[in-house]
Amino acid sequence: MKIVITGATGQLGQLVIQALLKNTAADQIVALVRNEAKAADLKAQGIELRHFDYDTPETLAPALAGIDKLLLISANEIGRRTAQHRAVIEAAQQAGVPYIAYTSLLRADTSTLGLAQEHRETEALIKASGIAYTFLRNNWYSENYLADATHAAETGIRYGAAQDGKISAAPRADYAEAAAKVLASSGHEHKTYELAGSESFTLADLAHAISLASGKAVTYQNLSQEDYKHGLIQAGLPAGLAEVIADADAQTAKGAMFSSSKDLEKLIGRKTVPVNAQVQAQALFQAQKS
Repeated sequence: MKIVITGATGQLGQLVIQALLKNTAADQIVALVRNEAKAADLKAQGIELRHFDYDTPETLAPALAGIDKLLLISANEIGRRTAQHRAVIEAAQQAGVPYIAYTSLLRADTSTLGLAQEHRETEALIKASGIAYTFLRNNWYSENYLADATHAAETGIRYGAAQDGKISAAPRADYAEAAAKVLASSGHEHKTYELAGSESFTLADLAHAISLASGKAVTYQNLSQEDYKHGLIQAGLPAGLAEVIADADAQTAKGAMFSSSKDLEKLIGRKTVPVNAQVQAQALFQAQKS
């Protein structure tokens, strides 16, 4: 059985491959990459590399020849994803790929997040393709909330616009493990998994966890969506990304990031790693406390 991964050199793609390697022979895994030089470590592990570029459609169908299962990891160019995903789905049809697993978004069909529309469109394209599928509807990665943890410890404030909204995030590695389990086993065809963390937290909870880990007082300060967006832009984030993050926080306040689903737990056979454990594990915080 040949399993192929798009975005294989990305953060999620690499983790999926490492999870697959625990129970799948390397010669059964194919990594789709735009730059083979960036995938030298994968090649060294015996994984086949194939050139695959959304912007050169002629590379897509040949790269999917002889593939039994395709993991389509959602592309990272917001606003272009539907077109890019359509090209991959059409290539899969041409190549005769019988199965696609797609990393979608938690409750993509009803989510109020601005990001949800492209996921809804992609799910519809996959369903219309006639190819067997599994939708892995990932909630946000808890790493998304940890990127500014050091800054929060330094300033004593963790900013956001989520009010007291609960966030059922999980580490990227847990979502990767779930994807690997689905790819390496059977019985997942035409199923949708709502994947979320076992435990939920608010941004105030996160600020408290950072405080405990760093040994410095950290509090959460809630801003309006617009003020938070402008603050992120002033901090150096691109306007488009700042808009996505601020929107996500605003929708969190309305329940968009909360889920009681245990699908992720069931797939990986354990509870997900809680965010406070991730905060505690940050080496810099450990150094600051010593």
